[in-house]
Amino acid sequence: MTFNPATFVFSPQDTASAIRAATVLPAHRENVEFTTEDGKVLLGELAVPESGEITATLITLHPLPTHGGFMDSHVYRKASYRLPALAGVAVLRFNTRGTHSPRGTSQGQFEEGIGERYDVEAAVRFAVERGLPNRWLVGWSFGTELALMYGAVEPVASAIEGAVLLSPPLHRATDVHLKEWSASGKPLTVLVPEHDDYLQPAEAAERFSLVPQARVLGVDGAKHLWVGEKYAARVLDEIVDDVTAAGAGPAGLPREWAGAVATAH
Repeated sequence: MTFNPATFVFSPQDTASAIRAATVLPAHRENVEFTTEDGKVLLGELAVPESGEITATLITLHPLPTHGGFMDSHVYRKASYRLPALAGVAVLRFNTRGTHSPRGTSQGQFEEGIGERYDVEAAVRFAVERGLPNRWLVGWSFGTELALMYGAVEPVASAIEGAVLLSPPLHRATDVHLKEWSASGKPLTVLVPEHDDYLQPAEAAERFSLVPQARVLGVDGAKHLWVGEKYAARVLDEIVDDVTAAGAGPAGLPREWAGAVATAH
């Protein structure tokens, strides 16, 4: 059965409580789908603030589906649970071709990052057609390869403000793609775990030196998958700092919530 985000049950609280991994804050959430140029129907979810303006839009690109990556990979799930309420940020998550999650399975099959170009383009086109403002790509692991390969060239480049990369392995993305980002002039933030399995901060700083506008930030103690609430929260703080005018604030995003909450299962 396809998961429907409208089934979250929100309950009021007498006092503020800590925001935990399964805490879901209020937002308008809907299952969405869109079709790629080569005819694949991709499944996803859009979460937007319940009220007020949308400060930014995240178009998320998930980790490698052949190694368990999908639209519900935990950092993106937490982004959709929290950021609409905490920062006015819209979060678009979707399964790339052939990828399965509780939302369902997107059509097609994994194509090693080649056919996925159409997936990136379709997601960005969907965000534009929905009128979602201040659009940013957020890639994680394999998703960083897609962001780097296709984010700085048309038709995507003119439709986004920049990108945030989490744990880039730089396996499929090459110096050619880095030079395209350099030429685009678009902002690029690169969050690199201290103990990453593929690319650690010192080497990342060297590789990304080809992009003068890139901000490479090593995160002490973190690993490739950003396991642990401390690291997931740090990632969300950095993203909000980059993509919104107000940022996350000196202390980061709130770690407690006093309004109605739901719990994800």
